[in-house]
Amino acid sequence: MPNRAIAYVSEAVSGFSPERLKALMDDAARFNRGAGVTGVLLFDGERFLQYMEGPADGLDVAFSRVTGASSHIHLIELARGRVGQRRLPFWPMRCLSVTADELREIACADWTSFIQRAATGQADATAMDKLLLIVEPYAKAA
Repeated sequence: MPNRAIAYVSEAVSGFSPERLKALMDDAARFNRGAGVTGVLLFDGERFLQYMEGPADGLDVAFSRVTGASSHIHLIELARGRVGQRRLPFWPMRCLSVTADELREIACADWTSFIQRAATGQADATAMDKLLLIVEPYAKAA
């Protein structure tokens, strides 16, 4: 069964606290383990960018939980589609702190077909290249 992926950005609701973020991540990780979904949530203190991947049925249910969540508003789907291989097989869900510039740069990059070029320069890097540059140090430590 082929894997699928979804990437989106959204804004945290007013008053979103670190305690609420921890509870949200614990709940997502618990659910995703059972659904076979893995991914990462980038957070700059105000905005989220999430990349999730897994089997279509598990991903659909996980994303429906995302769209129904009261922790964020103004959700914009960046990409959805089939992926040949998992890029983040190691975390049912993980939150990483990023700067607003990093989050904006990834959100505005090319998400077409979740292509990864392993670009040598930032100018020609795809969204997946940029995402994996941020995730890689944490993945190696996991």
